[in-house]
Amino acid sequence: MKGVLKLGNVSGIKIEVHWTFTLLLVWVVFLDIQRGGTFQTTLFNMALILVLFACVILHELGHALTAKKFNIKTKKITLLPIGGVASLEKMPDKPGEELLVALAGPAVNVIIAVLLSLAIPLRSYFNFDNVVIDEMLFQPSLPNFLFYLFIANVMLVVFNMIPAFPMDGGRVLRALLSFKLGRVKATAIAATLGQAMALIFFVLGLLFNPFLVLIAFFIFFGAYGENQMVKQTSLLEGHVAREAMLTHITLLAPENTIKEVVDILLAGTEKDFVVLQDGQIMGLVFQKNIIKNAGNPSLLVRDIMHRDFKTIDESTEIVKVLELISKEKHSFIPVTSGNKLLGAIDMVNISEFILLKTSSA
Repeated sequence: MKGVLKLGNVSGIKIEVHWTFTLLLVWVVFLDIQRGGTFQTTLFNMALILVLFACVILHELGHALTAKKFNIKTKKITLLPIGGVASLEKMPDKPGEELLVALAGPAVNVIIAVLLSLAIPLRSYFNFDNVVIDEMLFQPSLPNFLFYLFIANVMLVVFNMIPAFPMDGGRVLRALLSFKLGRVKATAIAATLGQAMALIFFVLGLLFNPFLVLIAFFIFFGAYGENQMVKQTSLLEGHVAREAMLTHITLLAPENTIKEVVDILLAGTEKDFVVLQDGQIMGLVFQKNIIKNAGNPSLLVRDIMHRDFKTIDESTEIVKVLELISKEKHSFIPVTSGNKLLGAIDMVNISEFILLKTSSA
């Protein structure tokens, strides 16, 4: 993702902040100035936002580290103005495992809130009249800072546990429903609730807070995307790479020149190629590398081909192929039987296979 600041990594998980996060800080400063705040109150609010998002990172790490227990890797955690996003390779297929992964994030915020409640005199914030409370909370002090952080973590738990997909509560609901209804139907129910909730947020956003409109779009399209993905995955169950692979592919030799490859590229619809020599796969050549080196027509294929590549057996389930593609930088994978090349598979062909299965379902 472009425009990110890398903060480091935890247990092999990259922590990044997207550039749009600065818009949130600018918005906080603007609101504080509009309320007649001082330099102190502005710094107080900005510090609160930064520490709160540290709690969000811990929340996402809760998901990621729990998923790691089930051999599911997380590529990165990205901070956005609307919160954090943990890029898990996938969600667990077993309902019990998904339930634990979904609950792990809010559980972190519950622990933070409990620890904060032990460090601040909560009763003092609820024993005064409204005027005194307003005056007291307006002061930029450490107790107030911890109190606001306590309230924010409680709100994170409440908001995330709304039973609407793709929020944690929606994933919890799907996991619970999956025990009885199966993953496809459970996802459809959770996604429908998520989209209904998104419409409510959209209306509330138009009436009261534009920020809710952004959240509404995130929830609506997140729910739709997850529902479609689960439906497609269910259609692919039981199908193997042999059924969806490309069989009529142009094979290159290491001695082919870039000019010859460019001519092949322009003459047909193929974009990526397998390099074969004496029946052995030597490497792969991708469209972007061909275009990059098009100005050097005498260059040989062996000089630009990728030697670090994966192959799959023809009997590999297509669902597993999709998982492999999500981990790799390229979506073009040779298909073999033993040591013999049979063809190749890519996302275009898999998408066409899904469309054909959808129309015949």
